[in-house]
Amino acid sequence: MTQETYDLIAIGTGSAASSVITRCAEAGWKIAVIDEREFGGTCALRGCDPKKVLAGAAELIDWNERMQGKGIQGQATINWSELMAFKRTFTESIPRASEDQFKQAGMDTFHGKASFVDEDHIQVGEEVLHGKHILIATGARPAPLEIEGSEHLIYSDDFLDLEQLPDRLVLVGGGYIAFEFAHIAARAGTEVHILHRSEQPLKSFDAELVESLLQKSKEIGIHVHLNAEVKSIRQEGNAYVVHGTRNGADHQWQCGLVVHGAGRVPNVDGLELEKANVSYSKKGITVNEYLQSESNPRVYAAGDVTDTKGLHLTPLAGQESRAVSFHLLEGNQHKPNYKVMPSIVFTVPALGAVGMSTEQAKKEGYEVQVNDMSKWYTYKRTHEKFAMAKVVIDKSTGRILGAHVLGSKTEELINLFAMAIQFNLTIDQLNTMNLAYPTAASDLGSLI
Repeated sequence: MTQETYDLIAIGTGSAASSVITRCAEAGWKIAVIDEREFGGTCALRGCDPKKVLAGAAELIDWNERMQGKGIQGQATINWSELMAFKRTFTESIPRASEDQFKQAGMDTFHGKASFVDEDHIQVGEEVLHGKHILIATGARPAPLEIEGSEHLIYSDDFLDLEQLPDRLVLVGGGYIAFEFAHIAARAGTEVHILHRSEQPLKSFDAELVESLLQKSKEIGIHVHLNAEVKSIRQEGNAYVVHGTRNGADHQWQCGLVVHGAGRVPNVDGLELEKANVSYSKKGITVNEYLQSESNPRVYAAGDVTDTKGLHLTPLAGQESRAVSFHLLEGNQHKPNYKVMPSIVFTVPALGAVGMSTEQAKKEGYEVQVNDMSKWYTYKRTHEKFAMAKVVIDKSTGRILGAHVLGSKTEELINLFAMAIQFNLTIDQLNTMNLAYPTAASDLGSLI
């Protein structure tokens, strides 16, 4: 057993750690980097980035189908093995490149499970490391499900690495992961069933837009079962039988794979936080406004593992990572920006939201501008049936408070609205902008 002292020990190598590691290394700090998995983090290796590659193929299939009889002939299909090979071109090089980058910057790298020995010592394998400062950036993991036969579930990591899709797929849960994977798999020819335990899936998004997405999901063959509670999963040969209830009545679904899509929880298991006097709850590690442990000031935490008000999104993890780097190098003086937190479900069409919800707007008396965009040029030219936007406006100031969008141009519009909210731009200011035409952005004036 050896023991060495570091200025910083970082547990995790994803977005929540990247700025801290980089800036402290540039400042000449002695750093140890630990990850129990491949270096690079969830988003780059088994999350946002590879998922978006697969979603891009689903978009092409949907566009092809919409334009049949409107100048396009011949059905496109997804070759799953070729698509997965293409996906790997984005992920395969990252672990080695990340580790090489850390080593070239003079850092010591460790592979293995990290756990606290006491308030400032970390054990990884046979090594015990002493840290003047410690960053916990371990992200989130799938929420445990109290289901008989839960060992038969596969997880998002597994789905993004499947060599082939089954003929029939069941997704347990009705959140981002379930709907994104459902839209990918359905476009690849799989029969998909989503089992969601309550009345409305995707609860953090506008209910009317979610309902439109459910209609689209149904049209492409996705079976969304609401008020469906899974009781058990049983393997029968090479297949699985999911037993549960739907609207109180017994039901069962047969499939080739069962995917966990029922949310994620902070990844604190095995860290032995009690030994470090680091307080936490089911929402994550308890930190102050500077992302410092309230009970052990040597420890900082960033990203999905914390109990901050930030959404569990890559840009927010990056914001928190930058904030921690400032605190460590310059003293506690920089707070993450939580004012604007745009989020998107990369279904086809995509569903997005930023700022105040329409429900909150109505309670507080703000105007909600509703636009069915399906007949607008931007969407009519690609024969989109489902395209809608809702914008929350403070008429007294002319400022935009929130936006909710469903359609193929959601990414573009949500980011425009996010900038408007961040910088307190008024409707009059936005209307003076000259935007390239014809684009989705040029619809901005009509949306407000």
